[in-house]
Amino acid sequence: MEHIDKPLISGWLSLTNAYTAVMNRLEGALQEDHDLTLKEFYVLLFLSETSEKKLKLNQLQKMVGLSQSAMSRLVARFEAKGCGALQREICQDDRRNIYTSITTIGEDKLQKAMQTCHSIIKTAITEKDIQEGLRALLLKPIKD
Repeated sequence: MEHIDKPLISGWLSLTNAYTAVMNRLEGALQEDHDLTLKEFYVLLFLSETSEKKLKLNQLQKMVGLSQSAMSRLVARFEAKGCGALQREICQDDRRNIYTSITTIGEDKLQKAMQTCHSIIKTAITEKDIQEGLRALLLKPIKD
């Protein structure tokens, strides 16, 4: 029977608890301050990082971690908000594909949301319990 490294598992649990706590803070602040869900924030972020500021819907769904139908619903809800942050267009090369692009309004919204995220993450990583969780997992040698 293989030796179980309990401190490794404890460190992992500490890290996942810290991650969940930060994610919940991010979700709440983005919703309250910017009317964005965390997944919508990711959509804006990933689109903004491409050279053409657009991606095919199936590329975006993989990056955000959603099914195709969930991604379509997310983009449709985002468009229904009427904020003008996203634009959809049919791919000229293959009309079955749809591109989603970020608009200048979306880039402005993203920049404001990024400031909120930066502040929350910066605060979180200075908190003792999160630092201890990271330290426990990352600085402990892993045994075979």
